[in-house]
Formats: sequence, structure tokens, C-alpha cells
Amino acid sequence: MKRRLGLVTAGLAALLVLAAQGTAQNQTLNLFNWSEYMDPQILKDFEKQFSAKVVVSLFESNEDLIAKLKSTGGSGYDVVVPGQYAVPLLGRQGLLLPLEKTKLPNLKNLSKKFVNPSYDAQNKYSVAYQWGTVGVVYNKVKLPNLEQTWGIFFDAKKQQGPFIMMDSTREMMAAPLKYLGKSLNSTNKADISAALGLMVDAKGRSLGFDGGVGARNKVSAGQANYGVAYNGDVVKLQAEDPKLGFFVPKEGGLIFVDNLAIPAKAPNAALAYKFINFILDAKVGARLSNYNRYATPNEASKPFITPNDLKNPAIYPLAAVMAKLEFNLDLGVNNNLYDSAWTKIKAR
Repeated sequence: MKRRLGLVTAGLAALLVLAAQGTAQNQTLNLFNWSEYMDPQILKDFEKQFSAKVVVSLFESNEDLIAKLKSTGGSGYDVVVPGQYAVPLLGRQGLLLPLEKTKLPNLKNLSKKFVNPSYDAQNKYSVAYQWGTVGVVYNKVKLPNLEQTWGIFFDAKKQQGPFIMMDSTREMMAAPLKYLGKSLNSTNKADISAALGLMVDAKGRSLGFDGGVGARNKVSAGQANYGVAYNGDVVKLQAEDPKLGFFVPKEGGLIFVDNLAIPAKAPNAALAYKFINFILDAKVGARLSNYNRYATPNEASKPFITPNDLKNPAIYPLAAVMAKLEFNLDLGVNNNLYDSAWTKIKAR
């Protein structure tokens, strides 16, 4: 009986080991990311290294991400990629998990300017992923002398054919505010009202709204002469479509940092830490930027970045341009001013 009991016990132990191995080998990471923002090969390498599967879902604006996390209470995804103004908003609402830094040894690779950022003190909830700018994508063949001003959207006399705007509240509202000489973080109701008026007028003369990638694609396809887009999305397609140009208007614009964060109720937070640390690896971070054509916040990645990209002002803006750029910030209760204005714009 003792021998039989021992055999049964040993058999159960073996089954438990096999079950544990099966679980480890079939882990799933649910990634919620912007479109065209991840090298598929990086995901395959992660899957292979950690015996896991990555399931990717996509969003097109910070507002989409915020709405989804609010509706799920911070569950359903293991890693999300919020912009810098969304991080404190989501953290304040308890939708992000405070990070355990000991699980992220590669955090040391970040450039100093992205450690302890103003929007997330001590990197409580996030680590920088990529950074870039919002500006104008245009057809250089049709418009070789296009004036580099937001006025091509907001002054009917400067309009140069069909154009399209970005379907993202703070990114798009930044344009009329900078055109008016105001801060893109203004909480002055008169400023926001004036920007709203410019947007409503522009909407009536435009092809409407689309995501940054969609706007770029419409210019590439000849449906629009110009539009509002993210710099990396444009640079990435220029190799295939050299007629595409990009600039930040002379009035200035928005600079953003997208971040990696873990939702408060992530199904697999342990795997999420492994993924974030994997992306923070110097060579993986370089591969990410070389694929995305966005600037890297990873100082250790710089030696592995394509040299021409490091010299490209569309990716790493010149000092004169940087001086006119602003981060869009979480404005607390005043976020409602922008949400209300955007609702009115979309309704008209």
C-alpha cells in the first residue's frame, strides 16, 4: 500500500509539474498599442524567449485608450501605451499599477530626461517607449512651396486644396491654439473658444478627421494634399513614397512621449514586467526605433540607431524647433474644457 501510495503521489506530482510547465509555456500577453507602432519581429523574439504568446489590440488616440480602460476598470490588457498626459489621469483614477522598479533592471538604460518625468514622478506608473512630434504631412510634388504655418488649415486664403485633420482631441486642438499664439495647455476659456471657432470653420472646408496613420495614407494616395500626422508615421513611409514631406509649423506644436504601463487589473502582470524590461534592452530599443522611425528615449540604444535617423530633423528636431514645442499635460478638472470643445466640433 505504501508503494502504491508513493506511486500515486509521484504521479500527481508529475502531473502538477507538467501543468505548471504548460502554463509557463502558454502564457499570453495582451498588448494595447497604437497602430503600426511595433516591429512584429520583436514580438516574435519575445514570444520565443519567454515561451509566450502576444495578442495585440490597437487604438488610434489617447481618448480611445482612456475610454477603454475606464470601461474595463483596468482589466483585459497587460501592457498599454498611453501618451504623457494620459498617464497621470489614468493613475489618478486607479487604472494603472504602480511599478516595482526591481523587476525592471533595464530601466537604467533610459536617458536622464525620461527618468522621473514631470508627468509621472519617479516613473511611478510608466516608462518611456518612444517620443515624437505632431505636424504636417504634405505632398511635396503638388505643393513644393507650401507655407509652413498652421494657417493652411485655419485661414481659408492660405488653403492649398483638400486637407484632413487628426481625430485626436489634444493633438488636434494644439494646432489652432499654437496658431493663435497660445499655449496648447491653456485653460483660458476665451482661448479654447477661439480655437473651437477655428476648428469648426476648418472642419467645414476639410475632408474631415482620421487617425494619424489614416491622414498620412490619404495624402500618400492623393486624396488629400496635406494633413495632420505624427512625424514617425510619415518618415516610415517616405522610403516607399518620397513625395511625402513633413514639418512642424513655424508657430510650434506638440511634442509627445508614449509610455509603457501596466493596467491595475492586468491578467498577467508578471509577464508584463518581462515585456517592458525586454523593450528597455539597448538593442531591442534600437530595433524598435529603427522600425518605427520615432526618436528613442533609451540612451543605451543610441549606438545602435541608424546613423541617418539620428541626423534626421524630422525625427530628432533641431533646437530652434524644439524651443517652440510643448508637451500636452493632464489638466485635471480642466480636461473637461477640451472634451466639451471637441464634442461641439465633432457635432457640427
